[in-house]
Amino acid sequence: MPTMLDVARRAGVALSTVSYALNGTRPISEETRQRIFAAMDELGYRPHALARGLASRRSRIIALLFPVSERGLGFTELEFVTSAADTARENGYSLILWPSETHDPNALRQFTRQGLVDGVILMEVHLHDERVNLLREIGFPFSLIGRCADLAGTSYVDIDFEQTVKETVDYLSALGHTHIAFLNQSQSLFDAGYGPVVRTHACFEQAVQLAGVKGIRRFCRATPQAGYETFSELLTKCPDLTALVTMNERAVPGVMQAVADRGWRIPDDFSLVVIVSSARMAEMMTPPLTTTDAPAAELGRLGAELLIQQLEAQEQGIQQSLLPCRLVVRGSSGPCRRAPSLDLREVQGT
Repeated sequence: MPTMLDVARRAGVALSTVSYALNGTRPISEETRQRIFAAMDELGYRPHALARGLASRRSRIIALLFPVSERGLGFTELEFVTSAADTARENGYSLILWPSETHDPNALRQFTRQGLVDGVILMEVHLHDERVNLLREIGFPFSLIGRCADLAGTSYVDIDFEQTVKETVDYLSALGHTHIAFLNQSQSLFDAGYGPVVRTHACFEQAVQLAGVKGIRRFCRATPQAGYETFSELLTKCPDLTALVTMNERAVPGVMQAVADRGWRIPDDFSLVVIVSSARMAEMMTPPLTTTDAPAAELGRLGAELLIQQLEAQEQGIQQSLLPCRLVVRGSSGPCRRAPSLDLREVQGT
């Protein structure tokens, strides 16, 4: 493998001159620069990104902080990651994924001090996120895919959860469903203030009131078994349920099994809509799921662009955007065919 010394010998210059050409720390003549890069091409030499970063104080590497231990990386999450990575590459950056399940600001402080990355994109944002507070305090470049409660001076992109949930409830209401449940993610995520869980919990309550239908909400861990158990309990207590909205992809197989174990068929006897999901996940199920597809690729791209604009000192100002999901009707939803007999207000829960 060729080295910088080999390049210097081939170009007939000092080793330090090769370093100046790569890092731009001192001016050299254009003729010398061209000779050095020609020698690099001839030898097949590729400069080490971290070594260049030590001299230039820029690594041209950004990190995507995506703590995913409870749910893991599914199809929808991978769309965020790959889109952000593609955008970084198109702008001359590399992207690394930090998937550790931690919101400990001390761990993040240590990470930023290592000089490995120029900035970070935060995902899985909580309403009161200590990572955001730390990055503001130390002045480290960052952008958000998600939102915290205090957004002053912070650029972010996020899903418009209010519009997404309202559109879903209105869709089911128009099909004649008057008793609808919402299966959210876990109670622990709600208690921790995880933004999407807190927002959709409130948005569903508002949406059913505006639509004039009855609704019930439950939390559920992100496993098929939890989906089966939680939904079975719901059906036992609320036999008039005819539709379910969920933001818990990993619980869906259990939900569908619980429906089948009652002798019901989807969508003839029960309708199911998965929000903030993806076409790839929806089409793996039988029947294919009606979803509100998350704009994951667009969010990943915009989150990376917001950070890179800061790093390149582009005068864009603070940018804050909400993107709606797109309702895609497939085979898991249809007209309500069962008449209600029980008032859900008697068993309304949170």
